[in-house]
Amino acid sequence: MMTLLTSAARAAEAAQTADSASNLSGIAQWAVDIMEAVGAPGAGLAIALENLFPPLPSEVILPLAGFTASRGTFGLVEALVWTTLGSVVGALVLYGVGAWLGRARMRALAAKIPLVDVADVDRTEAWFGRHGSKAVFFGRMIPVFRSLISIPAGIERMPVWKFLLLTSTGSLVWNTIFVLSGYYLGENWHVVESYADVFQKIVIAVVVVAVAVWVLARIAKRRNRDKTPS
Repeated sequence: MMTLLTSAARAAEAAQTADSASNLSGIAQWAVDIMEAVGAPGAGLAIALENLFPPLPSEVILPLAGFTASRGTFGLVEALVWTTLGSVVGALVLYGVGAWLGRARMRALAAKIPLVDVADVDRTEAWFGRHGSKAVFFGRMIPVFRSLISIPAGIERMPVWKFLLLTSTGSLVWNTIFVLSGYYLGENWHVVESYADVFQKIVIAVVVVAVAVWVLARIAKRRNRDKTPS
């Protein structure tokens, strides 16, 4: 009798999981397909790709990894280890891009971009020299910047061991929050996405406003410079 009840419970759970999966679409379905195909390493692969292509949202992939772990496809610890490993691998690729770009190429590119002075690059470099460690660590917990922060770290040639340590710890904090949320919310994992989406929109709005202010300031500075007699 107990065997029959256990089998029935497992069948019901499988049906529920299948029903939940059938309601997924787009990126969520793609992530689930990878995780179902190769297990926890699939979650790591998805997160590595998310680092290289920021439009792929970790705020969807990570809760789904937690949800999949809650269904026994793989363990919770596996989910955390592989997603963090994926974050580090993706970040290392972008660090390599920054290292290849280097200061000389960065300054040459800055000189060709309208409204950008090489002095801006120098100030940014000085700022990163003072706050680079905090930028890399906390940057791993901010949408969009999660990926981009690896490039200046490469340009400035932050020691690789230090970059790996900061990236690993920062990513572990971020991944743990979202994976655990998906794990404990179960079928309601998508609730995390709605809150994360609001956070991401706030970050993007702040960046847009900051860029607009910076551009207006640069235009005003250039106009004043043009009006000043030589």
